[in-house]
Amino acid sequence: MTYAEGTPASVRNRTHTTTQQRAADHRPYFFLSYAHTPGYGGGTDPDMWVERLFQDLCSHVMAMTDLPAGAPAGFIDREIRSGEGWSERLGEALATCRVFVPLFSPRYFASETCGKEWHTFAQRAIHYRARSNQPAEAIVPALWLPVPPSQIPGPAERLQFNHRDFGDRYVSDGLYGLIRLRLFAEEYERAVYELAKRIVNVADTIRIGTGRPVDYRLAPSAFGPPNSGVGGPRPMQVTIAAPTRHDLPEGRNADYYGDNPQDWNPYHPAAARPLAYVAEDLVRSLNYQATISSFDEESGHGEGKGAPGRPEILLVDRWALQDEERCRRLAAFDAENRPWVTMVVPWNREDHESRAAEAELTEKLEQTMPTKMRQGRAYCHAAVKGVPSMEAFGQILPQVVEAAAQQYLRHAAVYPPATGGGHTERTRLMGPMAQARYIPEAHGPETDAEDTDDGHS
Repeated sequence: MTYAEGTPASVRNRTHTTTQQRAADHRPYFFLSYAHTPGYGGGTDPDMWVERLFQDLCSHVMAMTDLPAGAPAGFIDREIRSGEGWSERLGEALATCRVFVPLFSPRYFASETCGKEWHTFAQRAIHYRARSNQPAEAIVPALWLPVPPSQIPGPAERLQFNHRDFGDRYVSDGLYGLIRLRLFAEEYERAVYELAKRIVNVADTIRIGTGRPVDYRLAPSAFGPPNSGVGGPRPMQVTIAAPTRHDLPEGRNADYYGDNPQDWNPYHPAAARPLAYVAEDLVRSLNYQATISSFDEESGHGEGKGAPGRPEILLVDRWALQDEERCRRLAAFDAENRPWVTMVVPWNREDHESRAAEAELTEKLEQTMPTKMRQGRAYCHAAVKGVPSMEAFGQILPQVVEAAAQQYLRHAAVYPPATGGGHTERTRLMGPMAQARYIPEAHGPETDAEDTDDGHS
């Protein structure tokens, strides 16, 4: 800015400070998430092409918005790869950026770090939807290199995005192919321009709010555990043990319930979305395919112990135990000792009725489901102690999901399927949560060992 001669220094300094503050108050429009390519043969930095893409996107974003000078148009971790506090700065960017832009490539979906970045950002959208019950998709993918469909994990596969809007050559060669070949310079410019427009449009129309910065290194990967093999989502059951508004205990507020157990919303009024569907979103963000059911309607519960069909998360409302028939069925289920079913007990500390009845209902749950409580304390003590908020629920659920998956893998092979012939078959799991293959047992029937696992590894 040019000032007239004689303008007081205090005015000039105040204007300069205001501009600096306005720039500091702006969050990055986008976070560019990419897989680092290792160098080969001592040549140039292979990630220099990603850097060029980032700078081109930032130039377009600055032109398309009213961001002041000095405000961050985007964020890329090349700026902080060395030095102290880099993980804190990366966590801050994931908690504040408006749009997450993953650069799809075969190397990207094989990267645990990229999966952690994706998962950390995705939690903000999930919690926004939990609070508002409105969808919020702030992930705008970009093709760096084409990826075979079999290598695309569930969270990426579910994105509603048409890459052909950016051009056919972009789909066939990706941005890397366009940027490296001068022949495709025009196609590259078009694709980057369209990508920048999409970023700005999503950032300006979908406001998911900032999150609490976390150490992303401690987050699970959205693509599944390391070495699990990227691919389709793995199965996970989410079962709700809760009453409906039609069969509540006397004096219980109906605002927390709906016409079905799946409508239970223990964190009302802070949350507007029923917990079952929040849990589904969280489970899906870990590359699982969630199936939701109610304990009252689940035919497999209470019919004797059998082979695990899939790992399971059981969400229990302590108020559900006030119904004597449901309490009896929960006790029978607990006696079956199914370690691959892990329990979570949501318990809103802001719910005055629950706080008043906490001692009584906690004791009743301990008496009704001692096995699940004991296993829960071993897997994740906070999950069965009473999860006090939606934020805490989101932090705890990945641990519970992992415990259920690990217990499923440990116990699935214990139960050979019944056959009509004179031999049995044993289960072989081809990697975590893979489809089971049955291998004929050459030495005759095996004897099922009585399972006395109490949940300890």
